[in-house]
Amino acid sequence: MHPQSRAIDKQTLLQLARQRLHAIVPNQPEFTVTDVQQRDGVLIFKGEYFLDAQGLPSDKTQQVFNVFKLLATELSPHWHLK
Repeated sequence: MHPQSRAIDKQTLLQLARQRLHAIVPNQPEFTVTDVQQRDGVLIFKGEYFLDAQGLPSDKTQQVFNVFKLLATELSPHWHLK
C-alpha cells in the first residue's frame, strides 16, 4: 500500500478501472475488468485473456495483459481496497 493511497471498495474500483480501460482502448469494447485483488500494495486486475481453442495466448492476450498492467501501474499509487 502506498502512503498516500485512499481506501476504495471493490465495486467502485472496478467501475473506475472499466472507465479508464475504455478510455485507453476505446476500439476494444470486448476488453473488460471483471475482478481486482490487492497484493503487497499492488492492485491486480483480471478479466478475459482471449485464449485460443487450445488454451494458448492469442493476439489479443498480450494487448489485454498490457492494459491490465497499465491499470495496476496507474491506479495502485492512488487506491487500496477497503
